Amino acid sequence: MRSVVPVLTVVTALFVFWYGAAVWLNAAWAHDKAGRAEVSLSFPALVADTWSQDKPKLPAPHQVVVEIWETTALKKITSKRSLIWHSWVTLSATLLGFALGTALGFALAIGIVHNRVMNMSVMPWVIASQTVPILAIAPMIIVVLNSVGISGLLPKAMISMYLSFFPVVVGMVKGLRSPDAMQLDQMRTWAASGGQTFWKLRLPASMPYLFTSMKIGVAASLVGAIVGELPTGAVAGLGARLLAGSYYGQTIQIWSALIMAAVLAATLVALIGLVQRIVLRRMGMADGI
Repeated sequence: MRSVVPVLTVVTALFVFWYGAAVWLNAAWAHDKAGRAEVSLSFPALVADTWSQDKPKLPAPHQVVVEIWETTALKKITSKRSLIWHSWVTLSATLLGFALGTALGFALAIGIVHNRVMNMSVMPWVIASQTVPILAIAPMIIVVLNSVGISGLLPKAMISMYLSFFPVVVGMVKGLRSPDAMQLDQMRTWAASGGQTFWKLRLPASMPYLFTSMKIGVAASLVGAIVGELPTGAVAGLGARLLAGSYYGQTIQIWSALIMAAVLAATLVALIGLVQRIVLRRMGMADGI
């Protein structure tokens, strides 16, 4: 109960702030309508108007909830108006990109830890790659892949991979280097080979770091998938919903897509956290680093 109260307090404060901000940002349009109609606008009427506009600057929370309900529970999953269908399109690119990014990050981390040349040459480029804004590089990736006949899911997955591999590289490099000198000396005492040291010591020690970096990577992968849908003028996916909403000023649709993306990211992170707890407990480790 003690852990629930702080969470409810923060959530309540956020909703109060959100409702207040909706009144403040949407009041100008409400006053403008009242002025053209030559009627006075009381405060209760002002609040009611700002919380019920069709195209508000900032929709009220209940408007977003209604939009999500109507586009999920009241629509067939196969309908292109269904937010679940759009979420699945984005999720497909997210999972593929996350798998590719995790595999690439894992491979680079092994090379960096075990090869001095890669450590000196590859690691700086890995870090430098993240200084390029994804909004700048996403159209380039899509154009290049389209020019060689690759379109659809893979270009979006490549953008997701670009964002998700970095935390895996950094986390795994730290994890693989986490065994101390005494542990490594003990393996040498037992005449363990490099491969045996990796499988028996370095890899198990890196598991907490891997799962932590995967949580960051999967969230970044989702961002990459959404960004990848924007420059293509996509008609499917959460990015497409954001794009269509911005074209037609449908701010409620934009916010519903944003909330759905947040729920999707939270779900993916929670699933990885669940796998982390199961794996680490079976290995006799604590849940975290």
